[in-house]
This record gives sequence, structure tokens and C-alpha cells, in this order.
Amino acid sequence: MQADPRALRFAAAVTTIVLALVLVTGSAWLLAAQAVVFTLSIFGVSPYGMVFKGMVKSSPRELEDAAPPRFAQGVGLAFALVGLVGYVTQITPLALGATAAALFAAFLNAAFGFCLGCEMFLIIRRLLPAAR
Repeated sequence: MQADPRALRFAAAVTTIVLALVLVTGSAWLLAAQAVVFTLSIFGVSPYGMVFKGMVKSSPRELEDAAPPRFAQGVGLAFALVGLVGYVTQITPLALGATAAALFAAFLNAAFGFCLGCEMFLIIRRLLPAAR
């Protein structure tokens, strides 16, 4: 499966905004909504990607493998869930720390095109022996 890198960066930008709003407002509900977006994106149904496709009609110059970004969405989901646990249990440092980590990763992707989760995917893939 292939992905439009422009849509991936758009999704990272929207995610950056959402996670920044979570930190500013302390909204566990907004973080839960972002967790749902992460979950859908893991299965190839990115709500933010759909918005991008509705706005941009041109075809991308190139596509990229969708596996690393999907893995990155899983990492984002893990951080969002940890953040939710922090909000629900009122462990504020856990909530803020996990949300801030996810925000940092989303910002790197949106601003610089550097996907931390994608890099993790590639490192793990190199370290694991090839399936035969």
C-alpha cells in the first residue's frame, strides 16, 4: 500500500494543532478523539488524509510505503492512550508528558518532514532477522 507524503504531512500538522489544544485545555475528550484518529489511521482510514484529498485535487509526484507511517500512528496511539490514563487518573505529569511527546513527534513531521515513528519502524525492521 502506498501513501501520499503531502497528506501525511497535512495529517501531522492537524495532529500538532489538536495535541497543542489538548495541552492548553487539558481536554481528555479531545485527546480521546485524537486516539480514535490514530486508530483509524493504523487501518488505512485517515480522517485527516480524507480532508486533504477533498481539498487537493492534484496527484502527488511520488508515493511512499504506507507501512512506516501506519506504525508511527500506532506509536502516536500508544502515547495518546498513556496520556488518557494520566488524565483519567489525574496524574498530571503523565498526561502532559505523554501528550507533549506525541506533539513533539507530530510537529517534527509537520514542520520538517521527519517522522520519528517511521524511523523507529525502519530501525526495528533492520534489527529483526528477515522472515524466510
